[in-house]
Amino acid sequence: MRDARLALAALLLAAVPAQAQAQASEMLIIAHRGASAERPEHTLAAYERAIDQGADYIEPDLVATKDLVLVVRHENELSATTDVAAREEFEDRRRDKTIDGRLVAGWFAEDFTLAELRTLRAKERIPSLRPANARFDGLYQIPTFADVVKLVRAKEAETGRRIGLYPELKHPTFMLQNEGIDMVDLLLREFRQLGITPEDPVFIQSFEIAPLQRLKQRGPGFKLVQLVAPGEGPADEPAMRYAEMVTPTGLAEVAKYADAVGAHILLVLNADGSPTSLVADAKAAGLAVHAWTVRPENEFLPAMLRTGDDPKGRGCGDVKLAALLRAAGVAGVFSDGALKGRACP
Repeated sequence: MRDARLALAALLLAAVPAQAQAQASEMLIIAHRGASAERPEHTLAAYERAIDQGADYIEPDLVATKDLVLVVRHENELSATTDVAAREEFEDRRRDKTIDGRLVAGWFAEDFTLAELRTLRAKERIPSLRPANARFDGLYQIPTFADVVKLVRAKEAETGRRIGLYPELKHPTFMLQNEGIDMVDLLLREFRQLGITPEDPVFIQSFEIAPLQRLKQRGPGFKLVQLVAPGEGPADEPAMRYAEMVTPTGLAEVAKYADAVGAHILLVLNADGSPTSLVADAKAAGLAVHAWTVRPENEFLPAMLRTGDDPKGRGCGDVKLAALLRAAGVAGVFSDGALKGRACP
């Protein structure tokens, strides 16, 4: 452990010669569900907070309503992030569904109309780690994707800078095969209605392969991102593992339809903070790498970057982690909190 600490310290000294945020600011900063360390995730308040903190892109996860409207939630199951479980009028909507091979019980966006969803209120998903966010429980509605775009355009007019969109399609194969909802069609329809073109700063991401391939064919020009995670595989290709996809051969295949790989930090950095081969291999295939997710709480940080013993504790660990990722060569980083303009001793 002592050797690992010394190795990490040396890496940090090399990666952060003066102020860590200076290096972090050279990467694209993608606000993960908005400023979700400071406001309940996927609310207009979280997105606006992230924009005000200087985020280059905001990330809305997209699910669909029964009447085919795209709304933003981390999952199509609603009880973790809204007050639906406490709403007696919707008790009969509780369902069990098998989503991507996992049994999930709860209330699902695709079983509600937009008007019904508008009556729900957002709540903090992890109040034990983010108790300050729970103060905002009950204040915010579930926004539509169109609401998010309207906010972005208003903030662009206010600030005079471009603000990118980085939507993720949630469980698109499940939605198509089990609910008859084509998320690719819905997204492209919304883009047309909202006047979003490939010239705008937009990345579209998915953990699945076929939806990105369809987007490549049907929405040529939009930048596409293949998400990958340790120990898992794409839901639409059960025999495939992400570990195969991040080999040089696998990355060459990904490059046929995607522009970047959205990779879990554990695939980008070794335990001592040194870079794995992923960024170099991806660049050789013509792919950028965007790493996820930098979070400020000790609970989510490597042990050597934590401040104190409280899981809720915060220090400079997230800025230092972002600097390590920048030193590894990633082109962007997903973050739950502000990275730009933060001093770090």
